[in-house]
Parts: sequence; structure tokens; C-alpha cells
Amino acid sequence: MRYSLVIFDLDGTLADSFPWFIGSLNDVADAFRLRRVSEDEIEPLRRADVPEILKHLGVPRWKLPMIARYMRKLKSTQLETISLFPGAGDMLHTLKSGGVTLTLVSSDNEENAKVVLGPENTALFSDYNCSAALFGKSGKFRRVMKRAGVAPHQVLAIGDEARDLNAARAAGIDFAAVTWGYTAPEKLRTLQPDMIFERIEDIGAHLLTS
Repeated sequence: MRYSLVIFDLDGTLADSFPWFIGSLNDVADAFRLRRVSEDEIEPLRRADVPEILKHLGVPRWKLPMIARYMRKLKSTQLETISLFPGAGDMLHTLKSGGVTLTLVSSDNEENAKVVLGPENTALFSDYNCSAALFGKSGKFRRVMKRAGVAPHQVLAIGDEARDLNAARAAGIDFAAVTWGYTAPEKLRTLQPDMIFERIEDIGAHLLTS
């Protein structure tokens, strides 16, 4: 087994929250006087880099912390609409029973994350480092590695966004992209992640036998 520590993203990786995000996007835009997004703009934005998305929406960087807090609070009132992807719980149990240490690094807060995961899956994670800033995941990756006492070559981050991949590279760890999340699969492939998963049930079998 190559990786002793796996760092999971939540939204778009374990949790099917993209429909909620799209449904809330224009409410957030109105609240912060940003550009509203039409339905035919969604797919092109999934293929764009984060700076391009921010420019398209008219989001100044100084507003990002306020928008993040607003969205976490809004999400906390609608968590019943968000569920894990089918097979996510079984996959997490497979990795845990195979001796892999599981941690979660998310832009959402820890309370929301644990509600979405549910008590049984929450107990599988040894560490949570949440409320990550839009460009702040690399530091959180380093912190969970340090607390776990493992070297970078023993760590794999799994996520669905280009910014997750960039954060993993900044932290010196490998990255696996999943194709069912926020960023379009073809965009992720152009960034050449260390591995790509197209089915959630393949994660456990591949990591435990690699």
C-alpha cells in the first residue's frame, strides 16, 4: 500500500452538493451585487480556472471571505438537500479497514461536513481541517500531514477541482482527481493529476492494491 494517509475533499468528491451550489449561486450573487449566471454558462465555467470564474462573476478578492461565510451559513439551513454520492460510505469503510488514515480538508465548516457525512462516516476520519479559504488548502494539507506524522510521499489528496490539485502540488503530495464533481473531467485531465477516478467504487480497490 503506497499511501498511508488520504486527504479527502467533501463537496463534489464525497458529497453531491453541486445541484445545491448551482441553485444558490444567483441568490449569493444578488446578496453581494455580483453578476448572475444563466444556465447555459454553467458548463463553460466548469472548464475555467478559478481566477477566470471570479472575473466572470465580478467577484473582488476582498469579498471572498464574506461570501464564504455567507454560503456556509446558508448551506447549514439546507443540509437535508445534500447527500453523499452512492458508494461513498462503503469506499471510506474499505480504506479504513485496509489501514489507511482518513482526513478531511474542506472549504465548508466542520459542523456542516459532519452532518452531511453522518455519524458513522464521521467516525472514520481521524482529523478535520475545515473552513479552508478559496486558495488556502495547501496550508491545511501540510497541517494534517504534520499532525499525522507522515512524509509527503505517503500522502494522497483526493478532490474534484483544479484548485485542489494546485494545493496538493504546492504541499508536495500526490493528487487523485474524481470526474463526478465541480470541475469538468476534461479540464482536470489537462492538468495531469497523478491518477483519475471515474467511479467512486474504484478508489478503495486501487489504493489498497497499488
